Amino acid sequence: MAKHTPSTSTLCFQKKRWLLILLALLSISTAVAFIIRAAYDSSCDRSQRFDLPLGNEKSAESSVKDRIGVVASPLSFMKSKVVLLVSHELSLSGGPLLLMELAFLLRGVGAEVCWITNQKPSGTDEVIYNLENKMLDRGVQVFSAKGQEAIDTALKADLVVLNTAVAGKWLDAVLNKDVPRVLPKVLWWIHEMRGHYFKLDYVKHLPYVAGSMIDSHVTAEYWQNRTQERLKIKMPKTYVVHLGNSKELMDVAEDNVAKRVLREHVRESLGVRNDDILFAAINSVSRGKGQDLFLRSFHESLQLIKQKKLQVPSIHAVIVGSDMSVQTKFETELRDFVARNQIQHRVHFVNKTLTVAPYLAAIDVLVQNSQGRGECFGRITIEAMAFQLPVLGTSAGGTAEIVVNGSTGFLHPAGKEGITPLATNIVKLATQVEKRLTMGKRGYVRVKQMFLERHMADRIAGVLKDVLQKAKSHH
Repeated sequence: MAKHTPSTSTLCFQKKRWLLILLALLSISTAVAFIIRAAYDSSCDRSQRFDLPLGNEKSAESSVKDRIGVVASPLSFMKSKVVLLVSHELSLSGGPLLLMELAFLLRGVGAEVCWITNQKPSGTDEVIYNLENKMLDRGVQVFSAKGQEAIDTALKADLVVLNTAVAGKWLDAVLNKDVPRVLPKVLWWIHEMRGHYFKLDYVKHLPYVAGSMIDSHVTAEYWQNRTQERLKIKMPKTYVVHLGNSKELMDVAEDNVAKRVLREHVRESLGVRNDDILFAAINSVSRGKGQDLFLRSFHESLQLIKQKKLQVPSIHAVIVGSDMSVQTKFETELRDFVARNQIQHRVHFVNKTLTVAPYLAAIDVLVQNSQGRGECFGRITIEAMAFQLPVLGTSAGGTAEIVVNGSTGFLHPAGKEGITPLATNIVKLATQVEKRLTMGKRGYVRVKQMFLERHMADRIAGVLKDVLQKAKSHH
């Protein structure tokens, strides 16, 4: 009997069907997958492990065991504790998403978690609506930042977490005379690196809280120095907590079949070949993220390859995070530079997206070119390393604490002085395949050793135990 051979159209249909299923199941943001899915109200959300009714602590604890792969959650001591989370805004940016991640981890061990957002736009906002409903679905109580309910919750809570420096405005605006009663149980989680956040109105209560938590050592040092020198106030005890990759992202990063399908799909959509080498910057497009300097380095690398007559596969630059709908001056500058230097066939602009996993699967090198003081941490860096990608990063901010220069990638100076070193490093990784692959593998090993969700949960647990003890002794 003859063996049935599927037709080309059947194979194509099956491949597309598999791709759609994969993208639906493995949609991942630079924060956490279950939060990103919230923005799209996916029908798959109901099956997430953290969809737990309030009070279902036994199921919650076992879900956390499944999720972080340990015998018991390091946060299990938070069971039945009342925690108030104060976010300056509710959006799909890094700070609010991290606080939501903490909210779900705490709910997973049976804590009573309440959420308030200090700044909200007038009118209906679809993102805020969806994110709030996802929190409600998972047993997180959401209510107004102003009014008696906020004050009562702050007073009865075992722990209050202020997220970002700007959230400090909520204290005086709402608590008023009750501020001194709440400060001893406040943990202030700071993510900012920019000088304009150093306003006394925001952070004047910092010296009196139980502690501050900051994402990198360099940022913590910066805050220590600036608060003393500029504001003449003293920081409280400060804990440095490096972030970790979600289990969802690691599942994709370690699934070779998924990565291959995603890689083929993205490369096909970009019009690049399988053996082309893709260098990508995955950030919101802004001057602080350094996409302009990256493109100048990329153009210089093309000139170096031509001058030295190097035999390398075609190299491409990918800018993920573009948004021409707002037509900013900076975005226009990037497009003009590409057109002026006639490298349109080498540079690809991708609209900002919440699903970075397909692009991490498709590219060969991540370029983390954040300028000034760099990133406070930069979670996309550890996400890229999970996909065994080498990282070319600025030697500023948290990036220098993640990337081991010469081992898991190369660091270059921020600013214009970094253009030529980055161009040189682009050529180096384009021409040295073994080095590129070896660096990627070392980066993956480093992630497994230091930057998983369970590592982050362990680090946060140590902070919360200390802060709760201080609050108890003060009381």
